Amino acid sequence: SSNHKDIGTSYIVLGYWAGLGGAVFSLVIRLELSCPGGFLLGGSGQVYNSVLTMHGILMLFFMVMPILIGGFGNWMLPIMLGAPEMAFPRINALSFWFTLSALFMVYQSFFVGGGPGSSWTLYPPLSIEGQPEMSLDVMILGLHTVGIGSLLGAINFMVTTQNMRATAVTLDQMSLFVWTSYLTSLLLLLSIPVLAGSLSFLLLDRNFNTSFYDSKMGGNPLLYQHLFWFFGHPEV
Repeated sequence: SSNHKDIGTSYIVLGYWAGLGGAVFSLVIRLELSCPGGFLLGGSGQVYNSVLTMHGILMLFFMVMPILIGGFGNWMLPIMLGAPEMAFPRINALSFWFTLSALFMVYQSFFVGGGPGSSWTLYPPLSIEGQPEMSLDVMILGLHTVGIGSLLGAINFMVTTQNMRATAVTLDQMSLFVWTSYLTSLLLLLSIPVLAGSLSFLLLDRNFNTSFYDSKMGGNPLLYQHLFWFFGHPEV
């Protein structure tokens, strides 16, 4: 189905299950830190860091964003605008399936090799030299995929807000939820490509012998950090 209510409900269900997975990883973190020397993971720093990565990625990209934007946005935006449907219903469905596919890739990355043990920020040089197996590559591919879904959804939200309003709904009469959804979509549209570019550089450094972040060959590991801050996470 490409009905906006069906897609919104699907996003909420996806976010619920991803949130349960993230909660399990959160519980593992707390149990591991509950006593000296480790509790569950046998003192393995790689497994612990992989759990950290999974928890951060699942909670942010697969619980908070799908539920609050994909779920509530798809449900409420057309209703509040007096529109019969989103502007691009099939793109709406496609963005959901991109997100679901990305969720499977992220889970798969935990069970491939030693897991994505770079923590959720994926900072080099740990994400280049310290993670030689393909698990981190699968994680990055999953992030690229969910980013595509986010971009498609952001475009859909913005076009719907601009072009699908009922005649009586002028800009000054739009509800605050519609305005916040529109501005959030605009910020996503501007910021997601920055993250995609920094992750693409990371993939190239890991697999194609480039040196964007490798200081031994003239690169700058701080470049990734600055791109990450510019993307919208200056707290890390």
